[in-house]
Amino acid sequence: MYDALKAGASGFLLKDLPPEQLAAAVLTVSQGDALLSPSVTRRLIESFTAANRPAGRPPAVLGQLTRRETEVLELLATGLSNTEIGAKLFVAETTVKTHVARLLAKLGLRDRVQAVVFAYQSGLVRAAAQGQDEGGLR
Repeated sequence: MYDALKAGASGFLLKDLPPEQLAAAVLTVSQGDALLSPSVTRRLIESFTAANRPAGRPPAVLGQLTRRETEVLELLATGLSNTEIGAKLFVAETTVKTHVARLLAKLGLRDRVQAVVFAYQSGLVRAAAQGQDEGGLR
């Protein structure tokens, strides 16, 4: 999985995905978004954070984000979709898309996958303890 993401993959799904979800995933990636299945996201996060504990303070570049952009990044890092993030923050999906686009630009990231990796690598979020549902926001 890491090698595929490093090579530029924009998504990673499990092979037992139902056909209609596979079709939706292909459409999502073809529109320029990245996609990881929730179980893959959880495994990626657990593996990545176990191997890459942040040292010291978070990068200064995080200070460029607004409070709302930081909230969106934290929720994005837990594997939530734009629709789910909008519901949690009580904003429209298009507003979430705007926040995602702005935070990607400010952080110099290509896509949501890189944003998830950045969020964990920077220490903005941590992996949840086993049994927690919400991806371990600090």
